[in-house]
Amino acid sequence: MRYAVLFPGQGSQAVGMGSDVFSARPDLLGSAAQEVLGWSLADLCANGPEEELVRTDRAQPALYGVSYALWEAFAVRVGSAPVGAAGHSLGEYTALAASGALDYFDGLRIVAARGTAMADATDYAPGGMAAVMGGDLEALEALTAERRKEGADIWVANINAPGQIVVAGSTDAIAELADQAREVGLRRLISLNVSGAFHTPLMEPARRELDDALGAVEFSSGHFPVWSNLDAAPADDVTASLSGQLTGKVRFSESLEAMREAGAEAFVHIGPGDVTAGMAKRTIKGATIITVSSLEDIDAAVATLSAS
Repeated sequence: MRYAVLFPGQGSQAVGMGSDVFSARPDLLGSAAQEVLGWSLADLCANGPEEELVRTDRAQPALYGVSYALWEAFAVRVGSAPVGAAGHSLGEYTALAASGALDYFDGLRIVAARGTAMADATDYAPGGMAAVMGGDLEALEALTAERRKEGADIWVANINAPGQIVVAGSTDAIAELADQAREVGLRRLISLNVSGAFHTPLMEPARRELDDALGAVEFSSGHFPVWSNLDAAPADDVTASLSGQLTGKVRFSESLEAMREAGAEAFVHIGPGDVTAGMAKRTIKGATIITVSSLEDIDAAVATLSAS
């Protein structure tokens, strides 16, 4: 069965994640990673505390490392390359490392810099994100554009799946839209537990630091294509695409549809949680959806892919 792989972004972290891969891959997640980061991935993921693990500068390297280690274990067993890969926001870096376009430790340095820069940017422009219940994409784009003309800082930030759209912006703009949701044709807004307005122009201060980190590494062509969040297609210029992703919307559902058109019959979420599996299930009707969130899941995943 032809398959695509999906990697999660920030929000999928949990204390205790990756306990099996930390013992299996100390070369990826042990002392060498601690030397890059200046703190212990293994200790934070195993012991928390949760309030530290959810920090943007901690969650991003932790998810990247655990997801990549799971990918390597899966890749050895499955024995065939995917049609392509995509990652949700941060997960795009994991996808690039999985493809071989980005060295694992170079990627760890970049996501550490990215997480720190994004956390710092929230000090300059506090904001938030909210999931929208009801309302279609076209209407939301028009509504947020109208609000910006009125002086509000609010944008559509994530197009995750049918019925799963996220807006982001200043704290005041999010609160105002939540208060007026029904008046503008939305059922309600649900605030997300994030510290900033990610994937909006409010992240522009972080972009300069990210560009410095991206400029310090080299990307290769990779062994399979990676669909970018920014363009919902494999990027011609990966560095520019990753830079633009920080302030541009995540077009994840479009990437899923494009990978299906490229021949993917199954979608395999690899990493903690199952968020991208849920997005694929809502977006691609009839596809086989598989979740690999621990080493124990790999045997069943390979058997499913081999069954056809």
